[in-house]
Amino acid sequence: MEKKPLKTVIVGGGHRSIVYSQLASVKPDKLEIVGVADPDEVRRNAIARMFDIPAEHCFKTAQELAKAPKFADAVINGTMDDIHVETTVPLLEAGYDVLLEKPFAVNESEARELVEAAKKYGRKVMVCFVLRYTPFYSEIKKRLVSGEIGDIINIQTCEYVSYHHMSTSHVRGKWNNSDRCHSSMLLAKCCHDVDLMMWLMGDDKPAFVSSFGCNQQFVPENAPANSGTKCLVDCPLVDECLYSAKRIYIDHPDRWSFYVWDALEGKENVTIEDKINLLKGDSPYGVCAFKSDNNVVDHQSVLVQFKSGATGTHNMVGGSSTGRRTIHIVGTKGEIDGDFERGIFRVSLIDPSPECEFRSKTVDVNVANDSHGGGDLALASDFVDYVRGDETTLSCTSIEDSFAGHLVVFLADTSRENGGRVEKVIL
Repeated sequence: MEKKPLKTVIVGGGHRSIVYSQLASVKPDKLEIVGVADPDEVRRNAIARMFDIPAEHCFKTAQELAKAPKFADAVINGTMDDIHVETTVPLLEAGYDVLLEKPFAVNESEARELVEAAKKYGRKVMVCFVLRYTPFYSEIKKRLVSGEIGDIINIQTCEYVSYHHMSTSHVRGKWNNSDRCHSSMLLAKCCHDVDLMMWLMGDDKPAFVSSFGCNQQFVPENAPANSGTKCLVDCPLVDECLYSAKRIYIDHPDRWSFYVWDALEGKENVTIEDKINLLKGDSPYGVCAFKSDNNVVDHQSVLVQFKSGATGTHNMVGGSSTGRRTIHIVGTKGEIDGDFERGIFRVSLIDPSPECEFRSKTVDVNVANDSHGGGDLALASDFVDYVRGDETTLSCTSIEDSFAGHLVVFLADTSRENGGRVEKVIL
């Protein structure tokens, strides 16, 4: 019998929700967008037009949607991190399965609450850890599952956050202050990477965590001499500073458009003058990167000991010249090391021949042209299969499977705040 598309509602019509919802355009037999909930009227109406959603299926909040008669199968929840739990629980109670943006909670108690709610209401929650779905990481996972490099002894992951990404999202933008966004830098940016570590380690669960990190770069004492407080208003270095808002946003107005120009959303015929005036006004993206009210770290190192005795490290370094993720896994029979942005990894195996050497091969995966190396629509498609009860991929990210990575992040931040104190993992 031919299956009908999964009828789905967008809750929180931000960038990521729209990306996942594009599966409805690419594979309309799998996904159909039939509703929207967003407090922003302009955005809500734009999504309604995009998917031809009737007025009776447009809501301001997730809570309003939950109270209405159920008209869909599932929800794509792309709201901000700190309201994931309060928006998701009513929808689970109302009978919806949920595709939930990462991180699914901003502290341990909320994470446990949501896991229990999914169990209580018998609903499926899948977390958007899209990097699992990229050809690069999914191919590495297959090789680990096959036992190609033996048992894992050590796993090392690194994320280098480019200077323009760091300054946009974590120095000036939505995730620059944990008092407002309720999310640490490690949680907002690197829960992806810690999740990958837990996933690649398979059944070997984390036992202990320690971490160090701080904000070393983006502080007032590092501001260039004679710099102003707003790049386009009072700074004589506007054309030369590495972090000039003019250089990053005006000279390249499309690079971070979905964050920087959100205040102009819905305005017709936006000009470069409109954007300049926005940065001269109250926009946080026009503030000096060294004089913002950011309070999150710009670099952090995490050390994990697993129950087998294996160890793992993750290093996050913000303000690098380029954005990049790398990985190196050492096993009892060989190792895998690679560069995500290049889509290339090398498998080196111990050679059993008398020469006592090694043999290696390079794997070049086909990286699609999207922001997550080909994983976005693969994740959305797997969600449909997960809800339908069909066979899913190795990458499937149920909330239960995602819990360990979140917990390691929470404990790492606790450790960092306490001088690197070792924290025990209790799953």
